[in-house]
Amino acid sequence: MSGIFGALNLSDTDRSYINTIGQGVVYDAAKSLLDQYNASLNAAMSALVERQTSDFKLRYKLPGGGRLQRRGGRAESGAVKATGKWDIALPLEDFGNQLAGDDVAIAYMTIDEFDRHLDTVFIQDRNTVRQEILKAIFNNTERTFVDEINGSLLVEPLANGDAVLFPPVSGSESEATDDHYLESGYAASSITDTNNPVATIVDELEEHFGGGTQGGSALVVFINKAQRAKIEALTGFSKIEQRFVTLDSQDIADRGVPNVPGKIIGYVSGAWISVWDWIPANYMVGIHLEAPAPLLMRVDPTETGLDQGLVLVAEDLEYPFRKSHYRHRFGVGVGNRLNGVVMELGTGGTYSIPSGFA
Repeated sequence: MSGIFGALNLSDTDRSYINTIGQGVVYDAAKSLLDQYNASLNAAMSALVERQTSDFKLRYKLPGGGRLQRRGGRAESGAVKATGKWDIALPLEDFGNQLAGDDVAIAYMTIDEFDRHLDTVFIQDRNTVRQEILKAIFNNTERTFVDEINGSLLVEPLANGDAVLFPPVSGSESEATDDHYLESGYAASSITDTNNPVATIVDELEEHFGGGTQGGSALVVFINKAQRAKIEALTGFSKIEQRFVTLDSQDIADRGVPNVPGKIIGYVSGAWISVWDWIPANYMVGIHLEAPAPLLMRVDPTETGLDQGLVLVAEDLEYPFRKSHYRHRFGVGVGNRLNGVVMELGTGGTYSIPSGFA
């Protein structure tokens, strides 16, 4: 339930009509619930979305590499520039829903009916945000977004083998291109200790961001439940049961189970494993939790006066539910192109975007 009964100090068994309580009162209570919902949604996204920004285009920067120059006598060092930067752009789109009705329809609308409507809006918004997040991660092609104010913007994916030179990986001092969209070369049914996709994903992330804390990496790999049995069968898999943290190995007891989407089921090959049903079958996604998250979310600048997050916009403040709009203006794009590895479990030769995310 949305919580509207509690916000109005009503029992959920009360048969109360919106007009009896007052549309303005219900409207204010709904706005308060929307604020709580937005805060909760932002917390849930934090593992994948680094921050919100009003910038439509920016230069993303990470530290570079190399060594200091050898100096002789009083000779000055040559001027250098920090590497590890690339240009990105972010979309901004308008999503919404509407509650509308004549005076009779609204007069007969009960709080219980409004509660179901509000729940539906929350579900639709979560589904939309999740879809845009996953689309930004799974789509490995640069795409053009036509911004109404700023023109055509190039929205980048994770590192995809293009010409961008990224900071040196561990064991190297030279900037190089990279590709974080991988194909395993074997089917999901062939996952074994030899064909271990988790180890491959961990290696790809650790070469950029290191091994994290002592005793293990702060990495998580998201999988579909179709791959759960095969991952749990890997040697060294330490399982977490149900609601209670009962660990097979004290080795992971002090690391702290991360708060990420899905359900953490255990730890293996240097990464936490989260079963997240929204990950397509035969795909896996890994991120490093101690590096900047892969995505940025674009929102409207504060000075425009447009509210951020899911908001309820009324066209009539005295009777707001005659015609009111729920609106969420946002756009998701990749910022940290290195913090994310997507693996397709297959033998087609190259990575394929899963259906519904192109």
